[in-house]
Amino acid sequence: MRKQLRVLGAAVVTASLALTPLSGTAEAGPVPHTVVLDGGQLAKVRSSLRTGTATPAQRDALRGLVSKADGFLGEAPWAVTHKNRTPPSGDKHDYLSQAPYWWASKPSTPDNPLGCPYVQRDGERNPEADAISDHTERGRVFEAIPSLALAWYYTGERKYAEHAVAAVRAWFLDPATRMNPNLTYAQLIPCRTDVRGTGIIDSTQSFTSVVDAFAVLDAGAPGWTGRDRAGLTRWLGRYLDWMRTSPQAVQELAATNNHGTFLDMQNAAIALYLGERRLAKSIVVTARTERIDRQIDAGGRQPLELSRTKPWHYSNFNLTALGRLAEIGRHVGVDLWSYQAPGGGSLRKAVDYLVPAAIHGKNAWPHEDIGPFDQWIAVDILHAAAEQGHDPLAAEALKQVPAPPGGDLWPVRPACVSLNLPAK
Repeated sequence: MRKQLRVLGAAVVTASLALTPLSGTAEAGPVPHTVVLDGGQLAKVRSSLRTGTATPAQRDALRGLVSKADGFLGEAPWAVTHKNRTPPSGDKHDYLSQAPYWWASKPSTPDNPLGCPYVQRDGERNPEADAISDHTERGRVFEAIPSLALAWYYTGERKYAEHAVAAVRAWFLDPATRMNPNLTYAQLIPCRTDVRGTGIIDSTQSFTSVVDAFAVLDAGAPGWTGRDRAGLTRWLGRYLDWMRTSPQAVQELAATNNHGTFLDMQNAAIALYLGERRLAKSIVVTARTERIDRQIDAGGRQPLELSRTKPWHYSNFNLTALGRLAEIGRHVGVDLWSYQAPGGGSLRKAVDYLVPAAIHGKNAWPHEDIGPFDQWIAVDILHAAAEQGHDPLAAEALKQVPAPPGGDLWPVRPACVSLNLPAK
């Protein structure tokens, strides 16, 4: 049983941080060597917040960020070893999850207790998958570490850094609790033993935000040591190798939809953090032909995502990965926003295709969709298109699209993230 910590007065602290200048000088302070986020931009925002020159949008976003980080202070620790099931390897340090869209096709009987075989029902999540705690805890820790690291960076409050460091150590470094650097047993389907690469998206959909958080902690976070950094570097090196060469990774890299895009995004980000700049650049360059050419048509549609039962979600989801790849590209001298495929597709056209529905809702979306239809999940990619893709249509749309729950965090976290429930 995890120990639940209680944090009192979080709302008061959050409000005061967001509404009054933070202590400090006019200097921007340490510039994190981030791989998706722009570290120089983070440093400028930090300086503005600390000197009282921040914009209202930045102050509002800080309020939302700190509120989110405060919520994570009440949860600890997260670890793959908490699960009550053991993976086929016999090692609880191996990550384990169940494919969420697969369901028993027959009633349970003494001769067939699982109801085999399992069949796919796209977009319908089987609650059985939540019985294995790794998926939920991984989701929480991958969201907590970036929120806590950025809250420390902007406010200077040790509690955020210390909690982020404790989370990193528990999930990645502590021999008693750390995750083995693989996803061999991610999204297993009951009754089947075949190798499946699709489970890798459990990691790829959000791990690059964690990699950026490592870079933020590297910028002088209290409690973060050279030993932590060295141990994490070793872990990431093994993880990247598995994510490029394992049978599961080979399958996932061959996927032509969002699964392949997210793995490219993750591998490029890890490579860049580890100093493998040539590899990171190669992945981003290849994404022009292997992802944009194949995924986006001349009208900006993403046919592979539109074929799903939740095409609004998946169109935004894949664009999150492409948007983050474009942000990695800026670090290595590759401009994905200006690229146009021979067939006429482009990242900017794909964003523009979403604008009517982002503004007007489901009635403006010309595809059957089982929902939910949340217009605000387009906010981050619209920001990216407006600021990095120089797209006036996206910039205008931002004035009309509803803000995400918890507010628009882009002004303090200027990179695309998937803003609604995890997808598969």
